[in-house]
Amino acid sequence: MATARIQPLSASQLHEPATGDEKQKVIYTVWMKSLVFNGHGCTIYDQDGRVAYRVDNYACTRSREVFVMDTGGKTLIKLLLKKNFGFFSTWQGYSCCDGDDVAADQQPWFSVRKEYRVLKNGRAAVVRVAAGDKAYTIDGALCGSEYYRVSDDADGASVAEVGRKRTASGLALGEDVLTLTVGPAADRLLVVGLVVVCGLISRCI
Repeated sequence: MATARIQPLSASQLHEPATGDEKQKVIYTVWMKSLVFNGHGCTIYDQDGRVAYRVDNYACTRSREVFVMDTGGKTLIKLLLKKNFGFFSTWQGYSCCDGDDVAADQQPWFSVRKEYRVLKNGRAAVVRVAAGDKAYTIDGALCGSEYYRVSDDADGASVAEVGRKRTASGLALGEDVLTLTVGPAADRLLVVGLVVVCGLISRCI
C-alpha cells in the first residue's frame, strides 16, 4: 500500500496558535497537483510563493495513510482511514513524537467524518471534526462549491476559509488552484491536515 507524505518547510510555530505580532491571518495557495510527474497529491505554497507543504501519492490514489512531516523527515501527524459500517468511514489524525509508528492504545488527536444535513431543498454533505474537547464543522467542501469554511461549533466563528484563487484583477484561476486563509488563533497544522482530509474524502488527492 502506497503512503502519502505531507512535507512542510518548517515545523516551527505550525502546531501552535499564533501569538503576539503574529496575530494575523495567514494565506496559502493550494494547488491540487503533485510536484511529482504523473503523481497524485497537492502542493501548498506560503505567501512568498515557496512550497510550504506537499502531498505526493505518486502513482496511487485513495491512500489510506498520509504522513505530515517536518523538514527533517520527522512525522508530526499520521492520518489513517478507518472503515466503519457500510459506506461510513472516518479519517483519524494521530500526533506523532517518535517516528511514523502510532501506539495501539494511542488516542487520535482529531477525527473527521462526513455527515448529511437535512435542508428544505434536500440534503447537504458536511464534514464533522472532533479534536480533543473542541468540535468543528466544514461546510461546502463536498458539494462542488468554490468556497468552504471551517467553523468552531462552540460559537460558529470562522477558523479557516478555502476558495478559488483569483488574481488581483478578479480573474479566477483554474478549479484546482485554491486560496486557504487561516485565522490568527487557529492551529495551522490542524487546518492544513483538515484541508488535506477534505481532498482525500472528495477524491481530489
